[in-house]
Amino acid sequence: RFLGYEIDTEYYINDAGAQIDMLGLSILLAAQEHILGQEVSYPESYYRGEYIIDLAKECEKHFGKDIFKSEDSIPTLADFGKNAMLEEIKANLALLGISFDNFVSEKALYTQWQATLNSLKAHQGIYESEGKVWIASSQLSDEKDRVLVRENGEPTYLAGDIIYHRDKFMRDFTHYINIWGADHHGYIARVKAAIHFLGYDEGKLEVLLSQMVSLLKGGEPYKMSKRAGNFILLKDVVADIGADALRFIFLSKKPDTHLEFDVNDLNKQDSSNPVYYINYANARIHTIFEKAGIVMGDLPLKDNLNLNDDAKALLFEALCLPQVIESSFRDREIQKICEYLKSLAASLHGFYNAHKILQTLQQDDYLYVLKVVSHSLTFGLKLLGISAKTKM
Repeated sequence: RFLGYEIDTEYYINDAGAQIDMLGLSILLAAQEHILGQEVSYPESYYRGEYIIDLAKECEKHFGKDIFKSEDSIPTLADFGKNAMLEEIKANLALLGISFDNFVSEKALYTQWQATLNSLKAHQGIYESEGKVWIASSQLSDEKDRVLVRENGEPTYLAGDIIYHRDKFMRDFTHYINIWGADHHGYIARVKAAIHFLGYDEGKLEVLLSQMVSLLKGGEPYKMSKRAGNFILLKDVVADIGADALRFIFLSKKPDTHLEFDVNDLNKQDSSNPVYYINYANARIHTIFEKAGIVMGDLPLKDNLNLNDDAKALLFEALCLPQVIESSFRDREIQKICEYLKSLAASLHGFYNAHKILQTLQQDDYLYVLKVVSHSLTFGLKLLGISAKTKM
């Protein structure tokens, strides 16, 4: 629940297309070479990495070696491999404190394909031409109509998206947010057209586009692990820089902005590391309270605060957090919270360096300001899924 909204999160699994078939074939070929000792020829699109061999070995334990003797086993191997990789994904996400309420299988949804076609037809959204079934998406801002069913009767890639969105809208949420890769920009109009032809309000669908991430280490591309092949696992980066730093850096840029960061910067203990800089500000406040011999929660609020202009400005900035949260949620720009926390931390450090706080006539007034700053830093980090440090 967030800002009065009940939010349900969902992970859509593309397990009905050529990629899954290639996973099954890759496992089969790896098993034939490394378990059966056969000479095999790999296709260009073959999945690489020791993890494929590991999957083959797990399949051997589960099914026995005979399963590798025929290509008829590819669907079974693909399904086993997909489930194993899904567990790997869940485990990696868990390291970042991320969990999904639902996992939806594209393959399982195809039992609803005929019902989906019937609904599109009932709303005059499809027609037949050239031996194919088309969706009339050009009627609703798409560049052209799109093929839904090929001449051989096989549904296209778009069909899976339409079935999924029908299933989604049947659950009757008030608003739907999809997060897609930026290369799927062209799909927005056609998917919204499909939602309209299914009889739903396409205006309820909001699509956020996300750019790719470039990962560096010491200014060089982050080395792919031999075990993973041509991708980097989140758990490898978490082991390198920690979950807090990784969460913060992913949230610090707009999703549609290309993100490039160097993991070495996030291991530094200086102002170039935003998580360290923000946590140091909060820890500094707690240290001041310790030196004052005062428990932060016991500090009473005075009727009138005797503050100079710098203290007033710091207090005002600390009290702006609710507006920043509202703006971030409304505009789908979580990076505003990251920017706010960095700015507030900088203001705190500046105030600390410019003014004596303890053993002054304004000590209690200043401590109250610092208490508010600490609350805003702590709560802001908590919204990002990061626990604020009180000692460093």
